[in-house]
Amino acid sequence: MRAVIQRCNWARVVNDGVETSKISKGMLVLLGVKKGDTEKDCEYICNKIINMRIFEDENEKMNKSLLESGGELLLVSQFTLYGDVRHGRRPGFIEAELPDRANELYEKTVEMCSKYVKVGTGKFQTDMKVSLENDGPVTILLDSQKMF
Repeated sequence: MRAVIQRCNWARVVNDGVETSKISKGMLVLLGVKKGDTEKDCEYICNKIINMRIFEDENEKMNKSLLESGGELLLVSQFTLYGDVRHGRRPGFIEAELPDRANELYEKTVEMCSKYVKVGTGKFQTDMKVSLENDGPVTILLDSQKMF
């Protein structure tokens, strides 16, 4: 499972011209599911999301987590995080999980994170317009297999 985490002042998702979700200060997380991922990968990603210390404390040091800062989370599925462009010019998505299983694990991650913070979501397997005001900018890459 891969995640692109962006600390933001706000973020929102629009589907078919209608805003479907929005958050104030917190994180926008783009989440990709790989073939073979399990609930253990969901647990790893959730734990990192809610506990990663990327929010400033009273001394302006990145020392607070999403949980400690009271921030919100916008979690958006994005299978293209497993796009492979090492050969040719068109990305291959052979490593991305099939939609039914990917949605199951995406929803499981949403459920896990919702136990700790307010979570907004995109609509799985739709064309979404995602926007945010990146705060910092702070952008972190995660991989549950610790590939980076």
